[in-house]
Amino acid sequence: MDEVFKALADGNRRRLLDRLNARNGQSLRELCAGLDMARQSVSKHLALLEAAHLVTTARRGREKLHYLNAEPINAIAERWISRYDRERVHALADLKHALEDTAMDSNAFVYTTYIRTTPEKLWQGLTDPAFTRRYWGLEFGTDWAAGSPVVWRERGAETADPEQVVLESDPFRRLAYTWHTFTPEWAAANGIDDATLARLAAERRSKVAFEIEDLGGSVKLTVVHDGFEPGSTAREMIQHGWPALMSSLKTLLETGETLPEPR
Repeated sequence: MDEVFKALADGNRRRLLDRLNARNGQSLRELCAGLDMARQSVSKHLALLEAAHLVTTARRGREKLHYLNAEPINAIAERWISRYDRERVHALADLKHALEDTAMDSNAFVYTTYIRTTPEKLWQGLTDPAFTRRYWGLEFGTDWAAGSPVVWRERGAETADPEQVVLESDPFRRLAYTWHTFTPEWAAANGIDDATLARLAAERRSKVAFEIEDLGGSVKLTVVHDGFEPGSTAREMIQHGWPALMSSLKTLLETGETLPEPR
């Protein structure tokens, strides 16, 4: 974690994080605009932030877009939170909130984590009901072939829809599928009130992709969830759900246990 603290110690790098917090998913050109720094300096600062995993990137055509990544802050909180006094806890929580939240005009949610496992085991963790039931509380009914339908089974509710499909399936490298339909049965099983369900049901369907990169001894997993409308209720919900889910998946694959349910 030395890289995280070193990256945060520099004021210019904190300014870049602030700019991404104000509007996530910016290119190098956009981040340079209005800054009293040379493009090369900004690029070096971003490289250090990316090396510390505080920033992750995704390609959009020829552009490389930069996103805040909450995983290092989650790791710090899990390791040392009980040792901090209240004032420091508040400071850490504010930073964690800044890294997890994104501006409402940002479409994609991007989250990167590093797991001591293999691509094959991680793929199993994302697709095998024996794994997904343990850290996610659901299972998928599908053969995971591109174009195949996906049935979501969660807390006794089954959600099926012709638009729930596997978009991409490259085993051990990349998996993408459309998000589930928001049904009354799903809402009842998850304690979602009628007003929230109505907002969710009125939104267009989003999609999620998992990018798996073998680093030799560990795996880089990047979650990209996009396709949201401005002001999306679903976007607000998943930005808090994915970090917790991926932390639990990471713990399961590395230790054989899942994180305890929040009280």
